[in-house]
Amino acid sequence: MIHTIDIKIRGYHLDLFGHVNNARYLEFLEEARWAAFEKTVDLEALARKGLAFTVVNININYRRPALINDVLSVETSISQWRRRSAVIRQEVKNKEGGEMAADAEVIFVIFDTRKQKTAVLEGELLKIFEDV
Repeated sequence: MIHTIDIKIRGYHLDLFGHVNNARYLEFLEEARWAAFEKTVDLEALARKGLAFTVVNININYRRPALINDVLSVETSISQWRRRSAVIRQEVKNKEGGEMAADAEVIFVIFDTRKQKTAVLEGELLKIFEDV
């Protein structure tokens, strides 16, 4: 399933060169991931079980600059499940023209704070994330 949010570029998103700074894209991607998980996962219930969604790797490609007043659509979907991790695919596109501004692969784990190790993504735990 693909989840999409829109972000309008404001002046405070820009650097001295007048385009979105690379670090801001990471914030946009994080906002989109949280929005996707909030729609499908009971994050409070997960926390009560001592489980935490944890990013362990991000690979991002910057394709073209985003400028003030652009509206960016950030698409988020899980592209691969592994035993202890999953890969999220994210694409940031200019909503008006559809040009790709950035794309990323984000690897996350579910960390069990009680056992102090990553949880195996199977059974009931995997079922929680089926709709993401």
